[in-house]
Amino acid sequence: MTTTFPTAKRRSTGYDQREVDAFLARARAAYDADDEAGMTSDEIRHVSFGLKKGGYSTAYVDAALERLEDAFFLRERERAFEEAGKREWLSSARETAQVILNRLARPDGERFSRVSILSKGYRRSEVDALAERLIAYFEEGKPVNIEQVRTVAFSAQRGGYRESQVDLLLDSVVEVMLAVR
Repeated sequence: MTTTFPTAKRRSTGYDQREVDAFLARARAAYDADDEAGMTSDEIRHVSFGLKKGGYSTAYVDAALERLEDAFFLRERERAFEEAGKREWLSSARETAQVILNRLARPDGERFSRVSILSKGYRRSEVDALAERLIAYFEEGKPVNIEQVRTVAFSAQRGGYRESQVDLLLDSVVEVMLAVR
């Protein structure tokens, strides 16, 4: 993977080039060393970079990070297959999917904790609409791709859903989708 990306447009900010390059160098070293403790797909999914004028285009870096996450996750899955077996891996993914479905089965407006009326959280109606699509994905096999889950963005709303809870659930959905690929 090259660490050179297009830069953000003239009046826009992008990811700090030094931070991105340093992270990708560390990721490459961890991948090449085949070191389980070096870096995980979860760490890649949660990495964040500062924004600067003249920084790397966020879209290009995000796309590269998604590919990198996939590569690390596939390696982690193969290791898990070797250690615990494929059946155990898929059983764990099924259990996680059931936990997700249990959360999503709650009534609209009550799926997650809300922030106070003085704070902003994710717009409940948008999160609930995605929840319905995810229920259809898990229960009926309706199409939802991993990219849609990774890149979903919700509007802000006073008294909305607590962002950390929604984000954690979406991370779990991504993990299940990767697990059953």
